[in-house]
Amino acid sequence: MQSITPSRHRVTRRLAGLMACLLPAVAAAAPITFNTALPVAKGQWLLREQYIQRYRHDDAANVHADVLGNVLAYGVTSKLTLFAIAPWYLDKTLNATTPMGRVQRTDSGLGDTQLLARYTVFEDDGPGTSLRVAPIVGVVAPTGNTHAADRFGRLPRPFQNGTGAWGGVAGVITTYQTLAWEFDADATYQATGTHDGYRAGAMSQLDGSFQYRLWPRQLGAGVPRFLYGVLETNLVNTGRDRLNGLEVADSGGTQWFVSPGLQLVTMNYVLEAAVQLPIMQDMNGHALRDRYIFHIGFRTHFQ
Repeated sequence: MQSITPSRHRVTRRLAGLMACLLPAVAAAAPITFNTALPVAKGQWLLREQYIQRYRHDDAANVHADVLGNVLAYGVTSKLTLFAIAPWYLDKTLNATTPMGRVQRTDSGLGDTQLLARYTVFEDDGPGTSLRVAPIVGVVAPTGNTHAADRFGRLPRPFQNGTGAWGGVAGVITTYQTLAWEFDADATYQATGTHDGYRAGAMSQLDGSFQYRLWPRQLGAGVPRFLYGVLETNLVNTGRDRLNGLEVADSGGTQWFVSPGLQLVTMNYVLEAAVQLPIMQDMNGHALRDRYIFHIGFRTHFQ
């Protein structure tokens, strides 16, 4: 008599298909310090809000920045995702030693906005696993102010919230996800044009993020609520700024960060926190060095 029990191969294929449907449809772990690998399903909106605190310094100056960042993404199809990424409020405080003594200067407002498109060109789903490779391209819109001034005059161009020029972004993202852990990596390049004789240095970046489910270790019944440990790394190379066609000596350099963090993942939202700590900084001249970059925020998705 012929068995009516599905073959193991058929069950495996069904599990793979189910996994492919479920992984992006619910809130999931994702990188904290970069946005390119955020999971977005077809017809789904994703909203991420983050507060970022950054402290940079050298022997004669320091800059303290508070950023409220917003990411809005939409899954046009199962392969195409659109992103709008904007630091919708930046507050910067510059303390510097000058011939007039120690001075403090501030700037606040909207920063430049990134408009990106990500398209999956390769996908491979297995039982409890998902692999994605997707290039990403986009533009940088000059929405930040470039003419902020105080009683000392116009603020230095690198301290302004905007570059004043349109720019471009290109890169590639890889994601490998299982039920217990996920790894994301990207390589991106960003450059802008010239405005009022000033051109910000181009930036090349390599990012990696590993998220591992710490609790619960076993999947069970009921509404899922998971705690993930996150470890990320960011390698950033920034070219020298140019002013009136000449390179600015005290600008640009190479930095390498390691970022431990935590994510609480539920069906509808994610709470997250991480701190970027520099372990190598080879800066040009007296370009500012980072002491830390702190991230805390949440994200949610909706139809």
